[in-house]
Amino acid sequence: MRVHCRLQFGYRSKAVAEKVARSLRVDDATYITSTVDGRTLIAEAHADSLLALLHTVEDYLACLTVAEKVLRG
Repeated sequence: MRVHCRLQFGYRSKAVAEKVARSLRVDDATYITSTVDGRTLIAEAHADSLLALLHTVEDYLACLTVAEKVLRG
């Protein structure tokens, strides 16, 4: 079974959304893709099982948290 998840995160400006996306693209690989649409960071994750998707999203959110903390200074 192939599963899919789309996450959207709003930021105060397009520049901030792009900075966060650039810092997360290191982790973009086979399972997740990050793009920016205006002030919104969009992450699309794909996996072969729900458990694998959960692990992918959990890792992504951990990296997102770090990226946001670094940008806040």
